[in-house]
Amino acid sequence: MKILILGGYGVFGGRLAELLADCADLDLLIAGRDRQRAEGFCAAYRGQARVIPLQLDRRDIADALTVQQPDLVVDASGPFQDYGADGYRVIEACIAAGVDYLDFADGADFVFGVSRFDAAAKAAGVFVLSGVSSFPALTAAVLRDMAKTMEIRTVDGGIAPSPYAGIGLNVMRAVVGYAGAPVKLRRAGKDGHGTGLAESLRFTVAVPGRLPLRNIHFSLVDVPDLQVLPPAYPALTDIWMGAGPVPEILHRILNLLAKARSTLRLPSLEPLSRLFYWVLNRMKFGEHRGGMFIRARGQADGVPVERSWHLLAEGDDGPYIPSMAIEAIVRKLLAGIRPEPGARSSIDALDLADFEALFAPRSIHTGFRADEPDAPFYRRILGSAFDALPPRVRELHASEAARRWRGVAEVRRGKSPLARLAAAIIGFPKAADAVPVTVTFTPEAKGERWTRDFGGRRFTSLQYAGSGKNAFLLVERFGPAAFAMALVVDGDRMRLVPRRWSLLGVPMPRFLMPGGPSFETDADGKFEFNVEIRLPLAGLIVAYRGTLEPVLPA
Repeated sequence: MKILILGGYGVFGGRLAELLADCADLDLLIAGRDRQRAEGFCAAYRGQARVIPLQLDRRDIADALTVQQPDLVVDASGPFQDYGADGYRVIEACIAAGVDYLDFADGADFVFGVSRFDAAAKAAGVFVLSGVSSFPALTAAVLRDMAKTMEIRTVDGGIAPSPYAGIGLNVMRAVVGYAGAPVKLRRAGKDGHGTGLAESLRFTVAVPGRLPLRNIHFSLVDVPDLQVLPPAYPALTDIWMGAGPVPEILHRILNLLAKARSTLRLPSLEPLSRLFYWVLNRMKFGEHRGGMFIRARGQADGVPVERSWHLLAEGDDGPYIPSMAIEAIVRKLLAGIRPEPGARSSIDALDLADFEALFAPRSIHTGFRADEPDAPFYRRILGSAFDALPPRVRELHASEAARRWRGVAEVRRGKSPLARLAAAIIGFPKAADAVPVTVTFTPEAKGERWTRDFGGRRFTSLQYAGSGKNAFLLVERFGPAAFAMALVVDGDRMRLVPRRWSLLGVPMPRFLMPGGPSFETDADGKFEFNVEIRLPLAGLIVAYRGTLEPVLPA
């Protein structure tokens, strides 16, 4: 099978070629205007697929199809928003030559307009699928899964790339170009407009049982979903899609420029795209992780419901996700499974299972969450991962009723003056090899108070489910200090990972945050706890480990 990839040495085209490296039956024409770059890509390529450099301007696509006779054309060039009056030249040439076509288009108007070629594509017996990427192929697959159990009324979502992922110049041109410009969408049940990059929301991407991303600032982007999804869901009244690039300071500068353009009716910010491209690709710091979310609200059996889907991608795997939709279709073609002829968007091209099969070998994790306001707060934080907890851990956290557990513990204390002072302020127990311990759980309006008694030495904390920037985190408050922790299910353990902290309600620097390995698990049918608290300047404050069993009512 021969595939001609326009922009084959670029960000998305190059990653698609890498994803298909194991396919020995493929010939990949790595096409673009710069022959030297095409040759350089092919020389560095490692894989079983055969790669051939091809110098080609998209304006000459008709002649190239005659000479090269590919089975499939993939347009990975862009920016699709800038193709102008002759924007569908490649599609028209493919239909005329009887060649199948896929693209990575992120321009909403471009993707929405592809259906005008449906009759011609069917007559030619070819498929033309546009927007075959995260937006809208993946989002549509997620929503179809959600729609099995609810009537969808509103949708919002976003993508947050890793700061190390890099971004192509054409993508930056497209994004900066519509900053401050009207963006077509569905709002309050009517076709309307938002303002590109001038509308924002915050969200925490949190796959159940995994370490969540930090709370991220998302801003409205002009993606195909905004136009192609509403017709598929007649009850849909509102849709909003955003992007959350980091660092946030640069993102907020772009927000301000977008609002200024909209308010003052300034010209396009596209001339600034090279500056943003240069800065964004050099400000690489923070966690090398990315993510995505889709949240739907609607009705199920007459009751209001909310469901959300979360994706986490670790390290270098995240940047490949936008190319995986086309990878999935190519692999289906190799297996003899063809999309139906016709020209349309990609919203029905793939199922969620198709993506999950490609995610499975990589560090890409997904999961659904449902709004459960009446569930115990540990279950609300962990979602479906709560059911994977060891039995005793699950039992301890499955109730918010008053209860008491009792056991024995070993306590170690730090010896530095600062460690002693911190331990004295909180009331941590003294060092001991085996001290009787009782934990009393008392429900309160906001959460649950834990009163720990180590051989007569008592200290308390208040635990509750976080909100806002602490969403999907467990917050534990010791007097004026509050610590927001992620609950991570790791085999037979639930690890508590500090993520944020505050003092007297004021957010504090992360580099001063207390930490240390802490987890809960089962041991010989008992609940086992292991807590270690360290301060960056003081070292060990306290460490205590032991086991507990429930005290049965008299």
